[in-house]
Amino acid sequence: METQNYILLPPRGTQTNEGTLLSFFLNINADRDNGILHSLSSKNIVVDSSTPLVLDSLHENGAKLVQMDEAMLVALRAAQPSLRIIPEIFYYPQRSIFRLKESISSLLKATDFSSQFRFRVVSPTDVPISGAQVIVVTNLAAQQGKAGVTNANGEIRFTLPSPITLERIYVYPQQGFWSLMQKNITLNSLSNTLKLRPLKLDFIDNLRHFYPNTTLTDGQNVTVGIIDSGCGPHSDLMIDGGWNAVLGQDENNFSDIDQHGTHVAGIVAGRGTAPTGVRGVAPGVRLRAYQVFKTTPSGLGASNFDIAKAIERAVADGCDIINMSLGSDNPQDNDILVEDEILAAHEKGVICFVATGNGGRAPVSIPANFSLSRGVGAMGRKGTFPTNSTASDNIQSPFGNDAKNFVAAFSNIGSEVDFIAPGVDVISCVPGGYAAMSGTSMACPAAVGIAAKLLATQPQLLALPRDINRSEAIMTFLATHTNSLGFGPLFEGLGLIQ
Repeated sequence: METQNYILLPPRGTQTNEGTLLSFFLNINADRDNGILHSLSSKNIVVDSSTPLVLDSLHENGAKLVQMDEAMLVALRAAQPSLRIIPEIFYYPQRSIFRLKESISSLLKATDFSSQFRFRVVSPTDVPISGAQVIVVTNLAAQQGKAGVTNANGEIRFTLPSPITLERIYVYPQQGFWSLMQKNITLNSLSNTLKLRPLKLDFIDNLRHFYPNTTLTDGQNVTVGIIDSGCGPHSDLMIDGGWNAVLGQDENNFSDIDQHGTHVAGIVAGRGTAPTGVRGVAPGVRLRAYQVFKTTPSGLGASNFDIAKAIERAVADGCDIINMSLGSDNPQDNDILVEDEILAAHEKGVICFVATGNGGRAPVSIPANFSLSRGVGAMGRKGTFPTNSTASDNIQSPFGNDAKNFVAAFSNIGSEVDFIAPGVDVISCVPGGYAAMSGTSMACPAAVGIAAKLLATQPQLLALPRDINRSEAIMTFLATHTNSLGFGPLFEGLGLIQ
């Protein structure tokens, strides 16, 4: 039988101090090789002794990550009827990039005439741009097309029907340039050049439009934890410390394995000065990094078990606010483990802000839809990005009281949305440089940054005992500093924190 990873939880919370179940949890810690098997055999339940068992544990008497097959699962349910058993699930960064559902290669017929088209991505001075993701879309509604990454010469080649008109071409550079979108392009040549516009760090994007004039002391005495792909290194970031929660990795190495976590951190607390650097909303915060993402077959993913460990560690490290720019792509997912940890954080005076997801007006994804999460949707503003940027595809109603403002087309909606924040083509740090990104991933740290900036002005709130009363006082305070932009509560919740 095939094995799968599961998480074992007591009836309530993530730890137990109750009789028989406590003995069970302590037993599988004491004997990692056959703890569960020993517990089951003592009840005369026979299972396959070759099944791998405990992989990780929150605490000696706490939630366990285990690997087992269906026979073991059935036997365990029978032996421990009070045990909660849930599958391990994975969360993904909520950066918005056009994703293909089906490659057109599967749609080509043997009789179709096809040609190899070359696309060359370059700067205005014709310098090749390597590592840029190029997506050619043949059917936008069905999300069909082809995708690839430019080589060292800035080139990517696609075999396509000829002649052909592409509904879209999207280019997402790694850093240093704005993204590019072209519409309804008839390919009249086998060789095509795509020129990208350089990113200028003194450009007023929508983050700086709504949150200008930040100082290096904004956010002082507030500690923010970034649960993500790691952070830095970057000259504009001052990382106080952190922890790597990924099973099997060096817990002291929390450098960014991608770009996402650094970009998120820069939105909160970038300390640079334009035009040579970028400044976040609350540069004075104490910034801590918690790595949970790793490479999975589906891309960059984070186990709910690792996220639970990171939340618990961030609370123990004294964070006041936790940023989680992540969500599940599966609307059927449900995660009582992460919910339990968000609840535990709330009961210890810590607020968890979570991206609502990029499903394109889909329901708010987990864990943002949990009532004690603070779900943040994304908005944009016309004129704060180039007209040929991929961000132009995100302009969609509803428009606000100011007609230039809009709810990003990718942003999920629902009654679980608490706030809305700038999340379209936000300029921030990435390892080795700077990039503009869109997503509820970007909106979430914008909300965290302004929350931290405001909270820093309230030392009496920060000094409260770390319990549920503190969380409630902080949220009550933030609710009095929101401004509806006219999108409606399902799109913006209370509105923009200001």
